[in-house]
Amino acid sequence: MQFFKPLETGKEEEKQVPVTSEKVKCLIVGSGPAGYTAAIYAARANLKPVLYTGLQQGGQLTTTTEVENFPGYPDGVTGPEMMEDFLKQAGRFGTDIRFGIATSADFSSKPLKVTFDNNIEILADVVIIATGATARYLGIPAETRYAGMGVSACATCDGFFYRGKEVAVVGGGDTACEEASYLAGLCSKVYMIVRRDELRASKAMQHRVMNTPNIEILWKCQVEDLFGTQGVEGGVVVRGKGTPEEERFNLKFDGFFLAIGHTPNSEVFKEWIDTDETGYIVTEPDSTRTRVPGVFAAGDVMDHIYRQAVTAAGSGCKAAIDAERYLAEQG
Repeated sequence: MQFFKPLETGKEEEKQVPVTSEKVKCLIVGSGPAGYTAAIYAARANLKPVLYTGLQQGGQLTTTTEVENFPGYPDGVTGPEMMEDFLKQAGRFGTDIRFGIATSADFSSKPLKVTFDNNIEILADVVIIATGATARYLGIPAETRYAGMGVSACATCDGFFYRGKEVAVVGGGDTACEEASYLAGLCSKVYMIVRRDELRASKAMQHRVMNTPNIEILWKCQVEDLFGTQGVEGGVVVRGKGTPEEERFNLKFDGFFLAIGHTPNSEVFKEWIDTDETGYIVTEPDSTRTRVPGVFAAGDVMDHIYRQAVTAAGSGCKAAIDAERYLAEQG
């Protein structure tokens, strides 16, 4: 079915853009480990899933150079290669994989509706949201320049590559303290770079950091740049920025870990489902069900604790099973 919807241009004469509408049984939004795994299980259950990849096909793993902690890859694999394998497996079982970005949703009635690219309306019996989360960065150009070459937003994922080396962690909250503590067990030295003169983390996490010998906290410091030839070799740090005591110095380290939080990609769906104060989708206990019947969430968009590829894949499996059981209950 095709009809026309006005394009908001602010001009007197509004252009008309074609809007297509299509009915499917199972819609999956997102193409990381959670989305692709949900697609594999949904396709094998004959739910005929349609998967929209989103802006970053393959999710955050496509920015990871080496993955060594996912079962089944004894010699390791690059993130893009692994996501390509996931895509092929989902396609093998008949998943309809499409490019497109979710721009709006309407879960007020059945069938459920999600609009992609402002002009493709998909009506679905069940929707699995697997849109992931985006790591927050400082915004300095060097973060892009050294992506996959010493810059990371996940110590659990990449810390292994810095065994016995010196690293820096940016942040002062619980996540930063957890990352620093984890890295301290692998690395010879961990610098915590904190903008303020105190940590925002819980007392227990502060105590752990303060009592770890190879963690050094640099108070009132910010990183302005990174340097290195084949990868990160250190950063330009400014202490007391904007004060009379402002000073800049070079700090040598081999890995640069950002721990200033993640932003779950849930904005499009917030009107209809429950999210926590950060934006992570809230699901029922021991389930991927949201408060809207027929809508399920999987992966990093609903998991602010683990944020691992293997746990995302596991929740994608659960979401597909929950969706299949829901449809069976509906007859």
